[in-house]
Amino acid sequence: MVKTKTIEKKQLDILQHKLVPFHVILSEKERNEFLENYKITPDQLPKILHTDPVAIYIDAQPGQIVKIIRKSHTAKEAVAYRLVVESNE
Repeated sequence: MVKTKTIEKKQLDILQHKLVPFHVILSEKERNEFLENYKITPDQLPKILHTDPVAIYIDAQPGQIVKIIRKSHTAKEAVAYRLVVESNE
């Protein structure tokens, strides 16, 4: 596992900020079904660094896939997926 900075969850819940969309880590089963359904490999997904504040907050580790759900004026919600990758730092 990669060591990451820790954020005091009691101090600030960044997921509650109105500009931060909802993030959730896919389970291994959900990850496999997602990749199989779209016939893609993880490296074809957009990336999110494991040092991203939200990735740290939800304890996302490199190799995991994060589902991001944003509010949309036209579609009510827009879903995106990101592969967690290790930072060069």
